[in-house]
Amino acid sequence: MRGIRGAITVDTNTAEDIINSTRRLLSEIINENHIQQEEIVSIIFTATEDLDQEYPAVAAREMGYNNVPLLCLQEMNVTGSLSSCLRVLIHINRNCSLSDIKHVYLKEAKRLRPDLVNNVKKGRLS
Repeated sequence: MRGIRGAITVDTNTAEDIINSTRRLLSEIINENHIQQEEIVSIIFTATEDLDQEYPAVAAREMGYNNVPLLCLQEMNVTGSLSSCLRVLIHINRNCSLSDIKHVYLKEAKRLRPDLVNNVKKGRLS
């Protein structure tokens, strides 16, 4: 089993923006890692406390992940931390090297893990 991390910042605290941002993040992770739905064990989402208009899991359900266990949690509120941020941890059943995993950080969330941003092909992040 492997875990794949990702994060994205959301421009506005609206259901539409939360869903669209979540969809973009999930799509990037799934595409970069060539994930098949049957490989997904579970997906855990966190959102900063300023994002409260929709559950990120709604986007996953709309993308067809109806049989995947999903969980939404509030991110710890740490002084000076990045606001308006959605984070995800996807657990997959795959026997591969840790170096084969491509974590995805988009928009302002790139600053959370600058060591991993170049893990994804250039030109795919923004």
